[in-house]
Amino acid sequence: MIRHAAIFRLKHAKGSPGEQSFLSALKGLRKIPGVENFEIARETSPKNDFDYAVSMTFADQDAYHGYNVHPDHVAFVESRWIPEVVAFMEHDTEVMAV
Repeated sequence: MIRHAAIFRLKHAKGSPGEQSFLSALKGLRKIPGVENFEIARETSPKNDFDYAVSMTFADQDAYHGYNVHPDHVAFVESRWIPEVVAFMEHDTEVMAV
């Protein structure tokens, strides 16, 4: 299983129509085949400069790759993520058997 997550900050003010529009569009990514356990969260820790998190899981590398090249994901990144996200950190992980 692969867990894909990104923490990010928007150019829009918290509670603004721009924020709501972005987060609503972000929810659309859950419909892409292979996406499981999709969640959007608000950051609560004062220890970093990010405001939101999005996370999801994929059964395997093929499902994750399919998501990354899916036309809906590519369109979202180009039309919403790039122009509206001012900073982010991506975090992609697999559970270790230790």
